[in-house]
Amino acid sequence: MARILIVDDSPSQLLGIKRIVEKLGHEAFSAEDGAAGVEVAKQELPDLILMDVVMPNLNGFQATRTISKNPETAHIPIILVTTKDQETDKVWGMRQGAKAYVTKPIKEEDLVKTLNEFLPGARAP
Repeated sequence: MARILIVDDSPSQLLGIKRIVEKLGHEAFSAEDGAAGVEVAKQELPDLILMDVVMPNLNGFQATRTISKNPETAHIPIILVTTKDQETDKVWGMRQGAKAYVTKPIKEEDLVKTLNEFLPGARAP
């Protein structure tokens, strides 16, 4: 079982992603924006982070860069989960430190496949 931090400002998106994560047998906890996500990542040191991009205060690109550059959290894989589906957004996200990019609306099978790539011993639902 992995501990997964979900960072998203949309309660409905958080709920949907959390449902998928928990269905896979993982523990899910959340933060409501990028700034809170950075703090929770430092405190909890999750096994993986699912990060929205378009959020108030600190967007997902900025939060990803901050987490990826901090020696205490740099090892945590970050998967961007966002409506921004342009190739330039994907490239920029990877440059900020993201390991993968999943677009919304989320297809459960896509998220499961991506999680399985980054979590040792992960299983299908």
